[in-house]
Amino acid sequence: MRGAALAATVLLGACSSLPRPADRAAGETFSGRLAIRAEAEARSTIAAFDLSGRPDAGELDLSTPLGAVLGRARWAPGQVELVTPQGRKAYPTLDALTQEVLGETLPVAALFDWLKGRPWPGAPSAARTGGSTGFEQLGWSVDLAEFDAAVVTAVRRAPPAVTVRVKLDRP
Repeated sequence: MRGAALAATVLLGACSSLPRPADRAAGETFSGRLAIRAEAEARSTIAAFDLSGRPDAGELDLSTPLGAVLGRARWAPGQVELVTPQGRKAYPTLDALTQEVLGETLPVAALFDWLKGRPWPGAPSAARTGGSTGFEQLGWSVDLAEFDAAVVTAVRRAPPAVTVRVKLDRP
């Protein structure tokens, strides 16, 4: 419940925004809309996002529909932090940050590859069965059936069940 309250504060409660950093993380860049649904608590989070960098050093900005940056997760070897209009907070891992802010751990490092329609090389993966397009990795089923429409859906069925749906902006 504490995680849901913090997520609501970060995503909805901030009146001011964070300035965009001049030193964006080097590497890949993705942007679009992100929807996360945790079935156990019937909780949903929807935000615009910008993901940049690499799995080992990057940045994830979450924004309101009007574009005000409400929270920025930044990570590099040995450091993970969340910056909000209320201040900065350090975390031991990126999983710990996503657990507290979103109420669930999300494989942010794997997203860089998942959003390109392929498994992350940092963990074993297997093709989905039953003629489905996509793959299984890290306990998630990544559905690429709508990849041509810039949509990637990942579902973790193990309790608690979580669905992440990403609609990428295409240039």
